[in-house]
Amino acid sequence: MDITQLIADDHAEQRRLFALIEELRPTESSALQATWVRLRVLLDTHALAEERFFYPELLRVGQGADYETSVDETRDAIKDHNEIRDTAAAVDFQAVGSPEWFEAVAACNRANSDHMAEEERQGLTDFRRHADRELRHRTGVQFLQFECEHLTGKGVTPIDRHVESYIIENS
Repeated sequence: MDITQLIADDHAEQRRLFALIEELRPTESSALQATWVRLRVLLDTHALAEERFFYPELLRVGQGADYETSVDETRDAIKDHNEIRDTAAAVDFQAVGSPEWFEAVAACNRANSDHMAEEERQGLTDFRRHADRELRHRTGVQFLQFECEHLTGKGVTPIDRHVESYIIENS
């Protein structure tokens, strides 16, 4: 098991769910709502799992990738997670299937897509290069267990993080 692969797999599922929403018609509001709820729970749970298990270890063993330090990678990711949470919350204030709802989903998709691309290029690359197989396995098990325990029902409570406090607490 490898936490970097688990994260990449979640990214693929997030992309798939956003794409499915784009394919649904505005009149298919029940399917839109169900797909959005599943995606929202995955986004929130995934972010919290990364914040609990992946980024503290990246801060500890990472040496940087793509011209960023592990601190910079983590700082960017926590900021991104906050933006994703905020754009996801904005979706819930719109009528499902309305043009405004689709615009809010698209804003969340953009924030999430930007984050995933940066994380795949930086944080995941850095961790693959500098974390040994045992660490990748151990954090993968923790990440998997956390997600499995929280991906049912309502997931986790999304809470924005103070970026600098997060860096200090986890360095």
